[in-house]
Amino acid sequence: MESKKRGWWRPELGLALALLAVGVFVVVGTLDVSAAASAVGIGPRFFPMLVGGAITVVGLFYVVDVLRGGRGDPEESEDIDADAPADIKRVALVGGVFLAFTALLDTLGWIIAGSLLFFGLSLALGAEHKIRAAIIAVALGVGTYLAFVKGLGVTLPAGFLGGVGLE
Repeated sequence: MESKKRGWWRPELGLALALLAVGVFVVVGTLDVSAAASAVGIGPRFFPMLVGGAITVVGLFYVVDVLRGGRGDPEESEDIDADAPADIKRVALVGGVFLAFTALLDTLGWIIAGSLLFFGLSLALGAEHKIRAAIIAVALGVGTYLAFVKGLGVTLPAGFLGGVGLE
């Protein structure tokens, strides 16, 4: 099967550039970390720099590969059309759900904002049973809050539910 000729911009290039940007962001963000090195000489910047550098290198190779015409082949078991255009509307919905989550997290708290995040993502990705999706979203919101706060001792924003006794 021969693929159709496309312009220089493809969704793969967007992903490659995003990966490169994340790597650069991690490296630049790690430059601000300052603390004494351990007795072994490895400080708190070592692993973030290692990971950020690796992501940057992989991103660079990925950008070069895509610009040279490379593309990911679908798995044999996948039933997709590799030449179909990207579903930009769905990608925008998912991005909007994540942006709304970050904007509302401190105000609403993890349980409510997380539940809305999980519910919004399920709808954006095509959930057919909205009541079931809402119930599962609330269970995931409460479950992840309790796992992090009670199980791991991590502080998450409580929001409106701060006085309910879940802390």
